[in-house]
Amino acid sequence: MAAAGVGAPERVLPTSPNWYCSRCSDASADGSLLGFAARNNICLLVVRSGVPAFHGELVGHTERVSGFSFCHYPGQSNYCASSSDDGAVKIWDLQTFATVTEHTLHQNTISALHWSPEVKDLVVSGDEKGIVICYWYNRSDSQKFFPEPRTIFCLTCSPHHENLVAIGYKDGIVVIIDISRKGEVVHRLRGHDDEIHSLAWSPVLGEEGLTSRPEEGQEDAVNGCLLEEAAAVTKGCYLASGSKDQTIRVWSYTRSRAVMTLKLPFLKRRGGSIESAVKERLWLTVHWPRTQPTQIFSSCFGGELLQWDLAQPGKRKWVILGSSSEGQNHSRIVFNLCSLQSEGRELLLSISMDRDVKCWDLATLNCCWTMPTLGGFVYSLAFSPVDTGCLAIGVGDSMIRVWNTLSLSNHYDVKTFWQGIKSKVTALSWHPTKEGCLAFGTDDGKVGMYNTYSSKPPQISSSYHKKTVYTLAWGPPVPPLSFGGDGDRPSVTLYSCAGEGVIFQHNPWKLNGEAHDINKVIRETNSIKHKLPAHTEISWKPDGSILAIGNEDGSIEIFQAPELKLLCTIQQHHKLINAIRWHHDHAAQPELSYMIASGSNNALIYVHNIKNVIENSPESPVTITEPFHTLAGHTAKITSLSWSPHHDARLVSVSYDGTAEVWDVLKEEPLHNYRGHRGRLLCVQWSPVEADCVYTGADDFCVHKWVPAKQEYSCPPQGKKNIELEKKRSLALKLKAKKKKKPLGKVPSAPDMSVNGGEDATETPLEENGLSDREGEKGQEEPAERPSTEVHKDSPAFPPLACPPDIPKPPVSFRTPPVRKDHIKTGSDSSMKRKKPRPILPLSTSRDHRLKEELHQDCMRLAACLHSKDQEEDLPSHSADHVHLGLFTNRPTLYRLMEAEGKSHLENGHPELFQQLMVWKGDLKGALQSAAERAELTDQLVALSPMAGYQAWVWTVEAFAKQLCFQEQYVKAASHLLSLHKVCEAVELLKSHGFFREAIAIAKARLRPEDPVLKDLYTSWAAVLEKDGHYFLAAKCYLGAASPYDAAKVLSKKGDPASLKAAAELALIAGQKDLSVTFSFRCAQELLSAKNWVGAQEVLQQHESLLGHRLVFCLNELLHKCLHERSPVQNRSPSIPCYHSWVVRQDCSFIEMVTTVWESIFGVRTAEQAQNVFEQLQTIPYPHATSNTPPQQLLFYVSHELTLALLSHQTASWEEAVKAILGAVSQSYDGGNFTLMQEICNIILPRGCDYLREKLDSSDMQSLSAYRSLQAFVAYGQLYNLWWSLPVDSLASEHPRLTSEVCGNEPSTLCGQSNCASASNPAEGIHDTEARPGKLFPKRDNNGTSSETDSSNNSSQLKERQALSSCGVLLSEEHAAVQSAQRDISRVQQTLADMIHQHRKDTLQQSTTDEQGLVETQLSLPSLSQNTNEASEPVSLPDLTKQLTEANQKLAEFPASIKDLPFPDVLECCLVMLHVGAQWAVDLDPELEEQCLHLLQKYKGTGIYKKACRKFFT
Repeated sequence: MAAAGVGAPERVLPTSPNWYCSRCSDASADGSLLGFAARNNICLLVVRSGVPAFHGELVGHTERVSGFSFCHYPGQSNYCASSSDDGAVKIWDLQTFATVTEHTLHQNTISALHWSPEVKDLVVSGDEKGIVICYWYNRSDSQKFFPEPRTIFCLTCSPHHENLVAIGYKDGIVVIIDISRKGEVVHRLRGHDDEIHSLAWSPVLGEEGLTSRPEEGQEDAVNGCLLEEAAAVTKGCYLASGSKDQTIRVWSYTRSRAVMTLKLPFLKRRGGSIESAVKERLWLTVHWPRTQPTQIFSSCFGGELLQWDLAQPGKRKWVILGSSSEGQNHSRIVFNLCSLQSEGRELLLSISMDRDVKCWDLATLNCCWTMPTLGGFVYSLAFSPVDTGCLAIGVGDSMIRVWNTLSLSNHYDVKTFWQGIKSKVTALSWHPTKEGCLAFGTDDGKVGMYNTYSSKPPQISSSYHKKTVYTLAWGPPVPPLSFGGDGDRPSVTLYSCAGEGVIFQHNPWKLNGEAHDINKVIRETNSIKHKLPAHTEISWKPDGSILAIGNEDGSIEIFQAPELKLLCTIQQHHKLINAIRWHHDHAAQPELSYMIASGSNNALIYVHNIKNVIENSPESPVTITEPFHTLAGHTAKITSLSWSPHHDARLVSVSYDGTAEVWDVLKEEPLHNYRGHRGRLLCVQWSPVEADCVYTGADDFCVHKWVPAKQEYSCPPQGKKNIELEKKRSLALKLKAKKKKKPLGKVPSAPDMSVNGGEDATETPLEENGLSDREGEKGQEEPAERPSTEVHKDSPAFPPLACPPDIPKPPVSFRTPPVRKDHIKTGSDSSMKRKKPRPILPLSTSRDHRLKEELHQDCMRLAACLHSKDQEEDLPSHSADHVHLGLFTNRPTLYRLMEAEGKSHLENGHPELFQQLMVWKGDLKGALQSAAERAELTDQLVALSPMAGYQAWVWTVEAFAKQLCFQEQYVKAASHLLSLHKVCEAVELLKSHGFFREAIAIAKARLRPEDPVLKDLYTSWAAVLEKDGHYFLAAKCYLGAASPYDAAKVLSKKGDPASLKAAAELALIAGQKDLSVTFSFRCAQELLSAKNWVGAQEVLQQHESLLGHRLVFCLNELLHKCLHERSPVQNRSPSIPCYHSWVVRQDCSFIEMVTTVWESIFGVRTAEQAQNVFEQLQTIPYPHATSNTPPQQLLFYVSHELTLALLSHQTASWEEAVKAILGAVSQSYDGGNFTLMQEICNIILPRGCDYLREKLDSSDMQSLSAYRSLQAFVAYGQLYNLWWSLPVDSLASEHPRLTSEVCGNEPSTLCGQSNCASASNPAEGIHDTEARPGKLFPKRDNNGTSSETDSSNNSSQLKERQALSSCGVLLSEEHAAVQSAQRDISRVQQTLADMIHQHRKDTLQQSTTDEQGLVETQLSLPSLSQNTNEASEPVSLPDLTKQLTEANQKLAEFPASIKDLPFPDVLECCLVMLHVGAQWAVDLDPELEEQCLHLLQKYKGTGIYKKACRKFFT
């Protein structure tokens, strides 16, 4: 719709901008236009520094517009883009107000839109599912990206790089993508905690301005995918983001982090604090002006605008806009900001929830102008008779606007009043003499008065209407308020007419008093006994002498004041009266003041002259049936009328056809037709000051000021007028039946379509705000009306509009605005929406709607039949044409009628009506049987079945239960079985279909507690729950089935400590002590794995039988604490250790520390107690540790063995103590934790193990063998220390001969050599060198050659020589032989396993070979077998069997004391001793050296040396 041109409005109060959109307003690049989304359209304003002007609207979307952006590319300022909830993105040409192109590529709601400032045809949009679409409209090309699976809230294209797009998400993440790299994420900026409402790029390229001034509290963002930046953006650029978390962050592109964080200040208003609801409702939008690179403008909590100076030091960087005077700021949150250059000034434009569009001068930070907007249907307009030019506007957004139309400085000088108004304002009327006194009526039936010159809340009448208030009028008082003197009563009173058809008279002096219904006065004055019609309109003659009342039946009654004597009734209209207006009384011809114009729902305007009636004042009322003038032209209902105060007999009317018409009443001639609105017109007022100006309001949320003389058309659009009028007539016929049965009244606004006459509480606030008012704001929307047949859909609607000629389709379901319409029951909208019930006697009904002649014949035939002696002869049974008369004759004929009707119902697929007829007929059994056969039994039939007898009822209920089972309504079927006392059957039915809960409820309520059915239900349900993993509910079922054992077991399946503890306590309560002990121990182990020793002890202390385990856990805790202090192992567990606060001595040994705690805490003081605990723990087996055993579990195994050792120490059982210590050491050795093994030896045996030898029995070979093994492991630890104490440069790489001889002739990466020396056998190398250690392991000096050590190292060498000598216990030939035999057995077993594996593999390959390749396979078998034989020639199955037998025989020869006890690897120790002695330049004892070489030569093997390398060279 273009604003310029013939017929355009002079001024417009436009629709309110849409709320909660990240970018729904923008300014054009040339600085001339502001565009903002308003409902389904885009409103355009011409921006000036003085007064704005309405430019037009872009019409085309069918749902809420969610985004709008101008093209800022040079030379393309006449293009813009918009997105909508209808899924379309449209490109517009502002020169033609038409769509250039559009796309519907989004599959979800579009939430963000921006036109790239660097590419003239690129529009980028994002939706709620995270999809980003780039659309190049010139070449109709598009790309789709999915950077993040999150909801997009906003996006903005970079003004410096055409491929960069910043995206803000609902969860607070900001992402920058490169669309040239398929949408790859360049930066992922994290720091915000809530929705990103707005993003703004710095207008200048570079990051030199802010890097040296970081703010307090700034946070680094985590860089997501850091890609190599393009050359064009290496300089970087700042990006600002505003979030619901109340912060603004300035991000550095190059550093991918926040360089500044700005926290919104809590601005106090009127000394109060910010409400929590206001904080929650925050929308934080940011704008970075092009001309001010160090200034950012943002919104705040309550509608204030802030200017942030990024270059200013200190914490306070903000200044409030409009602080120079009160009332400049918005009163509610701001959604969008944009700026432009106009007339040499930098202007900032803002839109807010307060429905104002404001313009700010950035030089002075003051508001230049405010453009008010409307958020609902415009229901009422009223000019003040005292303050000339003040136009009151009643709007559906629950607010009143008072527009000073004569203001010269501000064309939109509008005040807003909202206090005390909770619903739509549907009626307004100014006091005729009192300045600033404005009466208003609302949709919820309230009547009140505002003083527009005061800020006080309005006065509200204590008398409420039941429905919407439609008309307010000031007039002289009538009884009882007319009684009394002039000083005792008001000169004028307020009259209100509402949807229930009642007119109240309110005393303006005492609004809190009761209002009076004038129907009482009318009845008493005119002696009326019958029911008065429902009133729909009221109008006083300007001189106050005559009152005209319009009624719902189309009549207009004329009363004489003050007694309200009925003078005449105008019976011209036949539909509800919507408007009555008296001609003004200052016409040139006095008789014109007696003219009264009226409009109704029949699209005609009648003008009557009742001068004769008023002057003659007849004794009895006169009925007028002929109009003085008829004004025909509108094609839909008339909603409002207004006489021109400047002309005689000049009338303007508005209609649902979307137009306003100016009439010359005396000539009955249409003069001017205004078509500027886009919807149905609801109200009109002729300006009392400007002779050629008219104001109209409509359901398009707009008020237009227009000049009749400038209109292009003179008549309303005709189109299919006759068709529409015919539809109206048919609709009226359908509604007449309701008119007689229901209380009638004008249908109020959309509110009247609900039960209470008000709007539905669940109404979606889409139409008024363009989106959901999610914060519960008062700005509720106006529902649109259902498309009325009276509206001319194909009329040429409004040529100035850039939209299709028909009335635009509202985005939500239509509802009726508060303009009176046809007779509809307003108090029961639910009945209007329900589908009309199907008639049960349709044949009879249809026969009664035939031609008159046929109906006359029916009456004659029926009369003849009823007055004849033989009715059967006069009305033959075989006459199908007369069967409908059976309703008025005898019973047999009625039965025939019912049979015919029932047959018709069955044929048409309505068996329920057939069954109802059979019930009426009395054949209930037949109806039940028929319904059962068709599986069409209903609750109603079952309820009626007892009328047929007990057996029939039982049979019916059983049949209905079967039917419900087929329909899978098992619970309902079970309920019906219960009505027959078939409890077991009902329970079984529910159980078999998985309704265990319902089945248990029934069985529990109806069966005996000991009934086995109940236990079976519990166990069956528990089995199902256990299978599905619902262990807690399964445990309840087992408990209900009196099986606590199973309940505890199923509860323990969860495996977590809490579940195990609960299972243990449950088992203990149920008396299952052994089971409770098991679960308690498992729970303690889980807690131990979490390093919670306190919790573990609490669980174990519940059972006395677990005292031994408590001692183990105690020692484990103390050992863990001791090891932690020594820090032998890194703590990789995320859990924090939870230790007991036991008081122990720090100067005592570990054994004494543990013994002290045992005595003081656990009461283990005597040897007898220790022996009992030892016997308890000795019976508990634990597996041998491996390299895969977790460290915590390994430590527990060690703690168990050490507990046995300390208990044996207390009982002086030294043999058991040695075995236990050996077990702890060997567990550490087997687990591969040499450090733990050394620490255990140092903690338990700080002085060595020699003192244990003295306490052992010399005759006990088993204990002596255990001691030797323990001694060997202690020596092994010392040898381990010597190895790691070697000089740094003594690596194997310096001695290639050692490496080659140790590793054999196979290269080994473990040795650090790529090429090892060739040697057939390391033992042979030793033999060839004549076993000289100086040759095999040359000694080192400081120069790297063999020489004597310095005298300063003599003491060190002595200690080393003693340490090496003490390691001689490791050179046990018996153990070397046992280990050699064990290695042979392991080697043979591994070879056998490899052969079996290869055989299975070959068999599988051969079985999968197809028949075609069989010949080739057979040909290749000899070569394959030959290769296989060559590869495995030295090995055969008999040879392996022989070797295994020999090795087992050899191993069996050794005593069990040697075979069963662990011992370090002897050959490994030999190699290490030789190497250590050589590297430390210490002369090894010749006997030890000779023994080492002997053992190496005797038990040689490449695998041994490789194993040694693997342990000590890595």
